[in-house]
Amino acid sequence: MKDLHIPAGPGIPRGLIVPAGDLMEQFTHSSGPGGQGVNTTDSRVQLSLNLGTTTALTDTQRERVLYRLDHRLSGTTLTITASEHRAQIRNRTEARQRLSTLLRAALAPQPVRRPTKPTRGSKRRRLKAKRHRAEIKQNRKRPPHE
Repeated sequence: MKDLHIPAGPGIPRGLIVPAGDLMEQFTHSSGPGGQGVNTTDSRVQLSLNLGTTTALTDTQRERVLYRLDHRLSGTTLTITASEHRAQIRNRTEARQRLSTLLRAALAPQPVRRPTKPTRGSKRRRLKAKRHRAEIKQNRKRPPHE
């Protein structure tokens, strides 16, 4: 197995290389239809990476990835499963691609939110709609008894 190369992007300006020793692959039978081939070949791939111990990430990157991918982790291990293709090699490529995409997205910094003010026109439209709604409700009332 080769190292996993993650292309440069926000949060990883020079890209990232995950050493092959940090990745763990397991192969199992795929589920679902497929005839004899499904029962005899180990085409499903489970690719695992322990984010807590990998040497590819800095401490800051590790914190960010552990926080962002918390819902997908088992302890500190991230596992990707691929079984769409009949060929094991294609599933291996798919799992590596998914892991790369997931890590790249998790390492990107959150965009800074810049608070904005409502425009004068939007305030005017909001107040006009409130007045209109109040008028509709006022017209529903029984007229005053004279």
